[in-house]
Amino acid sequence: MWLKRDDMTSGAAAGNKIRKLEYLLGEAVDRRATTVLTCGGIQSNHARATAIAARELGMRAVLFLRTADARPPAVAVGNVLLDTMVGAELRFITPEQYRQRDALMAEAARALEGQGERAYVVLEGGSNGLGALGYVDAMRETREQMDLAVAGAPSTFDAVAVACGSGGTAAGCVVGARAFAVAPRVHAFAVCDDAATFKAVIERIISESLHLRAAPAPLAELLVHDEWKGPAYGVLDQEQRRFILKVARESGVILDPVYTGKALFGLSRLTPKPKRALFIHSGGLPGLLAEAEAMLGAGMPVAS
Repeated sequence: MWLKRDDMTSGAAAGNKIRKLEYLLGEAVDRRATTVLTCGGIQSNHARATAIAARELGMRAVLFLRTADARPPAVAVGNVLLDTMVGAELRFITPEQYRQRDALMAEAARALEGQGERAYVVLEGGSNGLGALGYVDAMRETREQMDLAVAGAPSTFDAVAVACGSGGTAAGCVVGARAFAVAPRVHAFAVCDDAATFKAVIERIISESLHLRAAPAPLAELLVHDEWKGPAYGVLDQEQRRFILKVARESGVILDPVYTGKALFGLSRLTPKPKRALFIHSGGLPGLLAEAEAMLGAGMPVAS
């Protein structure tokens, strides 16, 4: 197995979202936006990356973050700490309100524009046709690395494996993996919802991407797995926690509890497994740092 280290794509904003935001915030800049609005869970990697990148580009961010009761956390840790440090406006909403997130953001954007601002809405996870082009580019970049045999990469992989929380990363990989002769199939490991839901979402995003940029070859085969999504979004079972610890201790690779931990766990349990797999490490370290108590409960000793 080889890892595409997209957890190392930037500083505090690192992760797979940077590739999507290159296109999305590029469009926001072109439109002379002053404020960017987006959404996610309380420890959203996407929201954090958007807030940091927007501030770097001279824009402020408004983040709609889902909590159980729409109240802020008692202590700002992990992604919330970084959101706060770059001056993002945090609006905490309930799960019921989050189901109407697109309408809430559109309404907020109209209100901001009524105050003289230029608002730009980034959908959940940056997952639309434009954002997914970032992962078409990632597959082209991977092909270039393979041609140079970086890290002993083979001439072709049997599959690309990626965590799936909103579908955009998987969609871009499906469009680009076969087009650039990286791999003939993509395994998307759902971290919430079910396989049928994500298959439909990914196919819609692929269609949007192809409308923006035609693929030079047939698409890679898409396989969506929902068997290893754990008890709930952002929640691991004990076996998954122990797996994350084992990977860290044996390889030094740090996985996060929301996305990469579940996806690599799923890949390790997949039958049959691809002989040569490229795993997209999509980041998420700040979210892990907010889960110290849960990880300690998995048997991690505290240094004395």
